[in-house]
Amino acid sequence: MSDKESYARERVSFGLVTSAAVLVSIMVVGIIVFLGRGDERIDGSPAVTEATGGTGFAGPEVDILGRRVDIPNNAAGQPLPQNPALQRKPTDPDWLTAAPDGTTEPYGWQRVYGASVPFSTSDGPVRIEDNQAVGYAHTPQGAVLAAAQIAYRLNARPADRDLYVRQVRVSAQQIAAYDRALVDARLPEQQPEKVTRYFVASDAFKVDDYADDLAIVRLATRGPVVDGAQLWATTRLVMVWEAGDWRLKPATSGNARTEYLESLAGWTTW
Repeated sequence: MSDKESYARERVSFGLVTSAAVLVSIMVVGIIVFLGRGDERIDGSPAVTEATGGTGFAGPEVDILGRRVDIPNNAAGQPLPQNPALQRKPTDPDWLTAAPDGTTEPYGWQRVYGASVPFSTSDGPVRIEDNQAVGYAHTPQGAVLAAAQIAYRLNARPADRDLYVRQVRVSAQQIAAYDRALVDARLPEQQPEKVTRYFVASDAFKVDDYADDLAIVRLATRGPVVDGAQLWATTRLVMVWEAGDWRLKPATSGNARTEYLESLAGWTTW
């Protein structure tokens, strides 16, 4: 194993959903984050108390990588006004490679239950229902947005059963296993800030495969600089189009592999 691989493995922590899911054989997904030394925030700022309820936004904050993240007054997030005319079409040359509109503007990345998740002005989500972001475009961009939203929300709130049942494509057997984990108190209702502070916005994404009923996407999250080289860790997520929206397909041991990159060449930045 190279020094870079060894360092990366030592500095990576998987979201609790993965470890808990392995215990109950549901294998959801783990968000990959690079942890700093100790529990201090990199920017030295205090923990942020999340607002709850209402519309609009409080003042923006800065994440541990020094990037803007907006704080919605509703802890579940604040969807942005949509312009469907901005959605890409299958005939567009950047159908698979274009970024959704609005994510580089203010309010494009919001801190939801402690995690940074993307909101677009073109491909959703269009509304909040029962504290869940729903209504993603039937496009590659919509699939990527849904992947980031659902995976990060699950890792921030592993015991959110409504989210798990509604936005993850699970079998009756998987739901039963999940319910046993809830009864046994193996899934926290809300991850503490010392964990969610590392659920930061990914830098880029890649659509490996896309069809009307399934999309395979990867998210690249910035890690440390090792021997002068910036590293990114990638998470592979499978999305299925079902009942008019994108849902996350649980990971298996075969498709949950992690890769480390030294370049984002060929990837789409948000």
